[in-house]
Amino acid sequence: MPYKIRGTVLPEGEVREVYVNGGRFTFDPVDGAETLLDDAILIPGLVDTHAHLALGSPAPDSAPIAERVAASARAHLDAGVLLVREPGSPDHSSAGIGPRTGLPRTVTAGRFLAPVGRYFPGLARDVTEEELPDAAEEELRASGAWVKVIGDSPLPGPGLVRTFSAEALAEAAARVHAAGGRIAIHCSNPEVIQDAIEAGFDSLEHGTGLRADQVKQVSARGIAWVPTRTIEAGIREMIHGMGWPSDEIEIVQRSLDEQPEILCQAVEAGVAVFAGTDAGMGPHGMIRHEIELLGAAGLAPDVALGAGSWAARSWLGLPGIEEGAPADLVAFTSDPRDDLSALATPAAVILDGRLMKDPRR
Repeated sequence: MPYKIRGTVLPEGEVREVYVNGGRFTFDPVDGAETLLDDAILIPGLVDTHAHLALGSPAPDSAPIAERVAASARAHLDAGVLLVREPGSPDHSSAGIGPRTGLPRTVTAGRFLAPVGRYFPGLARDVTEEELPDAAEEELRASGAWVKVIGDSPLPGPGLVRTFSAEALAEAAARVHAAGGRIAIHCSNPEVIQDAIEAGFDSLEHGTGLRADQVKQVSARGIAWVPTRTIEAGIREMIHGMGWPSDEIEIVQRSLDEQPEILCQAVEAGVAVFAGTDAGMGPHGMIRHEIELLGAAGLAPDVALGAGSWAARSWLGLPGIEEGAPADLVAFTSDPRDDLSALATPAAVILDGRLMKDPRR
């Protein structure tokens, strides 16, 4: 059944009649198309660029891993998320999640890579400094797109401690890039962030301690930043239970306090900032809250929305609402650019041409 929706297509802001036919978009009229909405705001779906489907699933812990991963993905879909990026997992169970199973498109990064005992027990693939480059190549082959390195450790002890040397990070990044992939780093320590910048990592995940004097370097290297502001309260609580020295706790607290200002400086400098919730540490399907937090930090509404929609899709290699593109669309009757809380009430959701939420019901 072909569909027709008339509305303002973002990010261009042009009012158009959009047709969905054979799983694709077209702007050419399609005979027999059924009208779903006649005056809506249309975006190519929401995107969570940092979510761990295998962790914190709505399904019971006793359920099979495939069931838990699917339940996490379904929670994102219910929130209007049509694309999930999973930067690291304890296993490869999210591979293959996508529209063919009625779930959001998913880009994975294989297993977390960390030294023995330097990440949460049982979550990472344990690798030594010497093993890191080979392991990165292996995880790239498993994921087909991304690799994720744990660059500093939050575990109980002296504070945020570097896990791998700058040389090992640089070699891992070079090997991944040579193989055609991209590489992300979990980082909060400013020194580790500097190592990642100089190594040419593709994204900073969390980046809590990113300094103002590093922003231009991040921009110049074309490195993206996924600040995961949704977990700020969780970080503040966690560091008090880690047995850290008081001065280390103060450094992280101050970095979190300053992050809104750094975020605005980063966007002004041309850094690509994307919305990611770190779901798994918290609930799945919370992307609207992350987008709202980006807006509350001072990002313009269209920038915050793009960070969790069209800009993120483009970064991950997927088109927006374009002629011939796969028909991924979320429609709203209120403009999220006027009030980001409108993201809580999508009127229609279409994934790969399939009507997942019908506005007529």
